[in-house]
Amino acid sequence: MIDLVIDQKRKDLGGFEVGRVLPFAGHRMVGPFVFFDHMGPVDFLPGFPRTVDVRPHPHIGLSTVTYLFDGSITHRDSVGSSQVIQPGEVNWMTAGKGITHSERFEDLRAHGGSMHGIQAWVALPTADEEIDPSFANHGPADLPTYESPDGKLWARLVAGKAFGAEAKVKTNSPLFYVHWKLKAGGQADLAPEYSERAAYVAQGTVEVDGRQLHAGQMAVLTPGTHVLFTAQTDAIVMLLGGEPVGERFIEWNFVSSSKDRIEQAKADWRAGRMKLPDADDQEFTPLPGDPPGPAQAMS
Repeated sequence: MIDLVIDQKRKDLGGFEVGRVLPFAGHRMVGPFVFFDHMGPVDFLPGFPRTVDVRPHPHIGLSTVTYLFDGSITHRDSVGSSQVIQPGEVNWMTAGKGITHSERFEDLRAHGGSMHGIQAWVALPTADEEIDPSFANHGPADLPTYESPDGKLWARLVAGKAFGAEAKVKTNSPLFYVHWKLKAGGQADLAPEYSERAAYVAQGTVEVDGRQLHAGQMAVLTPGTHVLFTAQTDAIVMLLGGEPVGERFIEWNFVSSSKDRIEQAKADWRAGRMKLPDADDQEFTPLPGDPPGPAQAMS
């Protein structure tokens, strides 16, 4: 029932750490999910430095999916969006042929507080890799929830279709993304609705197929099997997967079925041909290895 367990790798983003799970050398994607970062949990004091912010940077060929358990992030992008995401909401940004955006921790910098959430990337189908960029924020009313009769399982469908429900989030390929909160002793079952599935433990410990999974671990699940989860402690589990979209190349913030397309995106960014967010155009993140630019100069 478990084909592979992936342990997160901690990565410092210049002020706080994330646990990177996907891409993993032995299993680069789960359905269309090509990237998965666990942000925090971390507690910030008021006035922390701006180096923690994610300055304007580009994407192609994917959708970014931001979901928070705690804290807030201010998103600004080159299609004119400016949105503060709160816990229980989804920011779904489709890059398509190209978008730039920033993520700022302005409210937390002013007041302090906890940050905890997940950022995932979903690769677009080949036919949609060059669609126009777009952005949408979805509140809890767009995301179906469920609570078990015994009160030990609470679930939210973050995106896609699963368990007979559908989230009001526009996706480009068959997928599911679910947030489970389990109380100790609680059980939940995942049916084989999709050919590729995984479960990430964001908090606590759960047992699957006689094996314990701890916070920071992702289990890639055996296709075609029902999988029973039993919470050993109070736990948060993110379920994800869907149908494959084919091989994807990843370099920096670019995802594509074509290496040449990634090279073109790199050249466009280096030459300044990708528009910055209107509300956040005074600095940017240079390509890795390029000389320091405004992003560093304005730290």
